Amino acid sequence: MKTLAAIPCYNEELAIGSVVLKARKQVDEVLVVDDGSTDATAEIACEAGAKIISHKINEGKGAAIKSALGYVAGNGFDVLVLLDGDAQHDPNQIPLLIKPLQDGNADIAIGFRGLKQMPFYRRIGRIVLDYTTGIRGMATDSQSGFRALNRRAFEALKPENLRGNGFSIESEMILAAKEQKLRIQEVPITCNYGNGKTSTKNPVSHGFGVLGSIIQLIAEKRPLVFMGIPGLVLIMIGFFFGLKLLQLYNQSGYFSMPFTMLAGFFIILGAFGVFMGLVLNVISRLVEKREGSAI
Repeated sequence: MKTLAAIPCYNEELAIGSVVLKARKQVDEVLVVDDGSTDATAEIACEAGAKIISHKINEGKGAAIKSALGYVAGNGFDVLVLLDGDAQHDPNQIPLLIKPLQDGNADIAIGFRGLKQMPFYRRIGRIVLDYTTGIRGMATDSQSGFRALNRRAFEALKPENLRGNGFSIESEMILAAKEQKLRIQEVPITCNYGNGKTSTKNPVSHGFGVLGSIIQLIAEKRPLVFMGIPGLVLIMIGFFFGLKLLQLYNQSGYFSMPFTMLAGFFIILGAFGVFMGLVLNVISRLVEKREGSAI
């Protein structure tokens, strides 16, 4: 199986050389997608033996992965391995990810990080993102950037079908894989977080950025969930105030205008949300069918 290791990176001159050298021992070719770095990332990666794709400006990790997907599809590779360029992922563990693909048990293998090996703030961020995006159940570690895809997977996950350009790409790929009925398997890995800074992104802004991007994705792809569920909650709140109104009227004969207005407001707003969710859901399905027939 001809294997490509693709490393999206931005300003990783301190670590990229060693990552490339280690990865070259495990795969047939190493590709570094330099996402607009302002340091010597591209030069060092090239000297270490990697092929380079350079973005003129920093477009985001998602854009870098799309470039890797575009490259692997047309160059005769059977497996694509994605890993980060900051040395958190150990290239010596690449065979662990490839094995489920070789055995025919999975189309995508995701490196699963045990919570105990992660810094506390990363544990919290991962749990929050996994639960809020609804991915838990498809993958235990949806934010892991260390993953392997076979030909079926990377041909299905075409760059033009992935919308996000930021760090939400990992979650979007899992959602797209589910839609394409691709088999996902997790493989335990170890990560090196070191004692200092291991990422070019602030963890708080990174977490909120990913969450915001995924919420936008859910709004586009699953409008019924995005608008319908909040709408039902609002309707329930409206019924609560309606029951309070009836209870007060039965006990004292007093008809409360504030309770009436609150009940009406929440029920109308909730019903509107559910209605819009249903309409947008139908439109979304029609667009998907049209895009599918066009492909």
